Amino acid sequence: MDKTDSFNLLRGKNGLIFGALDERSIAWRVALACSREGAAFTLSNAPIAIRFGTLQQLAEQTGSDFIPCDVTKYDQVLELVESTKNKSGKLDFILHSVGMSPNIRKELDYKKLNYKFMQQTLEISAISLHKILQACVEKDALNDGASVVALTYIAAQRIFSKYSDMNDAKALLESIARNFGSRLADKGIRVNSVSQGPTKTSAGTGIGGFDAMYEFAAKLSPLGNPTADDCADYCVTLFSDLTRMVTMQNLYHDGGFSTNGISEELIYDLAELHNKEK
Repeated sequence: MDKTDSFNLLRGKNGLIFGALDERSIAWRVALACSREGAAFTLSNAPIAIRFGTLQQLAEQTGSDFIPCDVTKYDQVLELVESTKNKSGKLDFILHSVGMSPNIRKELDYKKLNYKFMQQTLEISAISLHKILQACVEKDALNDGASVVALTYIAAQRIFSKYSDMNDAKALLESIARNFGSRLADKGIRVNSVSQGPTKTSAGTGIGGFDAMYEFAAKLSPLGNPTADDCADYCVTLFSDLTRMVTMQNLYHDGGFSTNGISEELIYDLAELHNKEK
């Protein structure tokens, strides 16, 4: 799909997008795609994100408001949700694209984690989704039929050693999405997680061994690795009315990586490596 093409899938819808950081981030690309499809939305990220000086650019480009929020602090989340509702009305969609691990940043081995850091990982990367949705319920901020998408990774099901405690955080995130999906279904509200393949974002490339993970996934996935823009288009479909009956799902958007056992390309690579060792 050309970036300029629009099907007006989100025309008249109002959303809240968490996690846009720079032009490489998936949340940034989702914001552009939602704007292209006719949506209005509010952008939010941690106050420290303001220092990067680029979010205002995205807000201006999409005609959006930007409201800083520390998603680990429930009072700030409540204030954000209430402020957004009062200014723009109830929400039709939410994107949760928030994740960070101090243990990974400090390169601490999983067997020697700092537990204070681990609690921060879970608070930021997973429990924040619960706080956002609980605040929405408390403030009656979601329209009937609204759609919530949380970005996750296959490390919730399969262990990627360099992903450390983020493996645990993504598993918790997916569980929270399912739990809220079951509890909000009486109003037609959908809650899903999208398991995106490895993507060259600022956050992703900061993980040790990312290049090897990216190349491995590209060779194993029949369709190759999806881009941030590919993910954005997929999120648009989930925010739209075309997916009214999809909820409580962990949806793999990974070019087939999660299902494929091995590819011919990997077989040839391994055979070549084996022959060199002889």
